[in-house]
Amino acid sequence: MGCVHGKCCGADDYCCCCCCCWCCGDSSAAGSEGGGGGAADVAPCGVVLHNDGSLLGQRRQVLLGAPLGSAAVPSHHFRLVYSSLSQRGHYPESPDRENQDCLCIRTRLQDNPNLHFFGVFDGHGQFGAQCAAFVRDRLVDILSADTRLLDSPAEAYASTFLATNTELHDSSIDDTMSGTTAITVLVSGDTLYVANVGDSRAVAGVWNGSAVVAEDLSCDQTPFRKDEYERVKQCGARVLSVDQVEGVKDPNIQHWGNEENDDGDPPRLWVPNGMYPGTAFTRSVGDSTAESIGVIAEPEVKVLKIASHHLFFVIASDGVFEFLSSQAVVDMVSKFEDPRDACSAVVSESYKNWLEHESRTDDITIIVVHIKDLSHDPSEVMVFFKQAAKLPKLLRG
Repeated sequence: MGCVHGKCCGADDYCCCCCCCWCCGDSSAAGSEGGGGGAADVAPCGVVLHNDGSLLGQRRQVLLGAPLGSAAVPSHHFRLVYSSLSQRGHYPESPDRENQDCLCIRTRLQDNPNLHFFGVFDGHGQFGAQCAAFVRDRLVDILSADTRLLDSPAEAYASTFLATNTELHDSSIDDTMSGTTAITVLVSGDTLYVANVGDSRAVAGVWNGSAVVAEDLSCDQTPFRKDEYERVKQCGARVLSVDQVEGVKDPNIQHWGNEENDDGDPPRLWVPNGMYPGTAFTRSVGDSTAESIGVIAEPEVKVLKIASHHLFFVIASDGVFEFLSSQAVVDMVSKFEDPRDACSAVVSESYKNWLEHESRTDDITIIVVHIKDLSHDPSEVMVFFKQAAKLPKLLRG
């Protein structure tokens, strides 16, 4: 949910993917060379799409995630096994619109085998793809170079986001009305540091002894949140839905419901005397115009100690969470031992749900990271997979 208006290396320690998907034989991988076509095309990042049947009048897309990646955390004797997938949105009026999502996976930051980074960046505005790619590259570089990263990760994270924001402002990219949200996870030994700017999301799958429950690792920064609403109001923002701005509904009454039921017309931020920028989030990187009304690049950082009951975590753009709850996503991921299959299932279901509700889809990006070799009770893990296999095939929020 934005305004109204790749590269991938096979090495174990570095992977950045941007706009890496091929859609129904149509190549749409930014930065790639060569053409596509045919029933199964392989993008540079390893994403494969097969056509086999139909879905709402279109060839159905069976999505296979990027190749498995693995990163050890020797200090605490566990492994991270991960995969990712980014699906370009379907925009009937702009069929050539590029994917504005991108992602980054980089292991062994600072050449430290216990430091690993995962991030999803959801660009918006005319130059959203450029903003997302810029932030993807610079944020992880700046973070990796910060000498405080091991001793004060949260402090390093905050400084990194602000420095990246300044660099984007000073770059050749026009971020006046463009920018990107960012949801990132730094694994430092047995601790997760989750830094969020915007309305993408991170969630963990937690075994409670009888089921896998979702634990949100971030909180969407939107005007639905009272604290964020009050903060941007104090900065001079008008917070109104599109219907309110256009006079269809009373601007003096908060007609919007909650984030799970906003009828497609959420509260947005507007300058005092203009019909812009219309952002549905209260924090982002870039968006220099929106900064004047309180849209900031300062992240909220959540810290989580990894324990034996943490099975996996998911990082995804709001293209996933628009019609799926955190629990629904965790339920789907729980069905699969292979994160590649989990990525494919979640993206396919998200895409399907979009087309059931609207004539378009958002860009959809996800990273699934399994936490392996922790001291899980083997009997409990077997119960987990047996119960997961019995879950309904398609789960909705």
